[in-house]
Amino acid sequence: MTTTRRRMAAGAAWMVAFKVTERTLTLVSTIVLARLLLPADFGIVAMAMSIVATLEVLTSFSMDVAIIQRADVERAHLDTAWTFNVVFGLLIALMLVVLANPTAVFYREPNLVPVMYALAVGWLAQGLENIGPVAFRRELDFHKEYWFMSSKKLATFLVTIPLAVWLHNYWALVIGTLTGKILSVWISYLAHPFRPRLSLRGARDLLHFSRWVVVNNILYFVNQRTSDIVIGRLSGAQPLGVYNLSFEISNLPTSELAAPINRAVFPGYSKLHRETGSISASYLEVIGVIALFSIPAGAGIAAIADPFVNVVLGAKWLAAIPLIRILAFYGCAASLGTNTGIVFMALGRPNVMTLLATAHMIVLIPSLIFATYQAGLAGAAWAVLGTTLLMTPVNFVLLGRALQIGVRELLRPLWRPAVAAISMYWIVSTALDAFPLPGAGGAFARLLGGVALGVVSYAAILFLLWRATGRPDGAETTVLWRARTALGWSR
Repeated sequence: MTTTRRRMAAGAAWMVAFKVTERTLTLVSTIVLARLLLPADFGIVAMAMSIVATLEVLTSFSMDVAIIQRADVERAHLDTAWTFNVVFGLLIALMLVVLANPTAVFYREPNLVPVMYALAVGWLAQGLENIGPVAFRRELDFHKEYWFMSSKKLATFLVTIPLAVWLHNYWALVIGTLTGKILSVWISYLAHPFRPRLSLRGARDLLHFSRWVVVNNILYFVNQRTSDIVIGRLSGAQPLGVYNLSFEISNLPTSELAAPINRAVFPGYSKLHRETGSISASYLEVIGVIALFSIPAGAGIAAIADPFVNVVLGAKWLAAIPLIRILAFYGCAASLGTNTGIVFMALGRPNVMTLLATAHMIVLIPSLIFATYQAGLAGAAWAVLGTTLLMTPVNFVLLGRALQIGVRELLRPLWRPAVAAISMYWIVSTALDAFPLPGAGGAFARLLGGVALGVVSYAAILFLLWRATGRPDGAETTVLWRARTALGWSR
């Protein structure tokens, strides 16, 4: 492996470690909040955050991405990126204040007005965050990135949980978010010595790349948040809260496995493209590792949805079970597609992502509206899954052309994890259906048994498939080699 690829691998490990840290905090937070708060509390915050996310995406030029992708970066570029962030933070804060009353009228939820006023303060503060830590990713110093991001997450956690215990309503989520953003600004200046100044001298260089990123961010937002708007408008706060929590749990393969790996490999892809002009070998290795873990994670979540909800979330969230089963397979497919955008960004072709995101939006929006009208939350979940399954082959075809590799070569690292995961899902689902143990103790036993059976069955089937096909080089080989190295075993 080249030095860059080794650092990419180490960076991916650090970013996965961060996601484990973050998810541990988030899981504890979710369990506590789900017990203390009502679905309507989550729904009110989700309504407000849908507006925040809209404003963020409209004003986000992703200057950090442009800085990472550039071959040469000067102080003027960093100052310009920080200045844009300050201006956009101010704009978001002002727009949240202006839109508070219209949003409350649209959702028929008067409690949204003070919530959005409070969130405006948080986003005003966020614009002041130091741009210096972007150097951690650009220079592939992901151990520093781990500590920086973990500190910000921990600060929010330590504020939100005590507030939930004290307040027992949605203000715990709002004040926790606000305080976390203020603390994040302070942490960013402790983490890196760079001290930004107001300047726009590097605007032309950064905007040449970032203009496409803005369009892509807008399209990504539409594809991700349309369900919030449709469900919130048609069904109200409580169903939206159920759907959002279901989506968060089901999206674990993307958010917890693929996302941190992508965050680490994008700077590496960019560096390899500048140095060698080719990233196809690295892409196949990365997508193989993502598939090895994300596909079984999604299938496993679908298989244990029933005992998981009963044990972890409680009886008031039972409506989430069928949604998790559907959306977990969306998480599988989405995790494979996320690396596509990273590749096109690294190649300096963000316009291709614009094309793909536009096509996705054209299919999703009418499907989502129709399906939600006809079948409620389950219809919305099926629309999200169906659109992603339809667009995935299109993504792979365009990706293959860009990397000059065939579709068969793209599928080679994916089929063994997919077959093993589907088999595992059938085995675990059948076993759990055959043993409907009663009571809380029975649900807990079914959850532990389902997880254990899933891990063992997936690993066994995957290993047999790998051996049956002649132990080919791929993700399985990479993982086994790294495990042997870490444990000090010889071949």
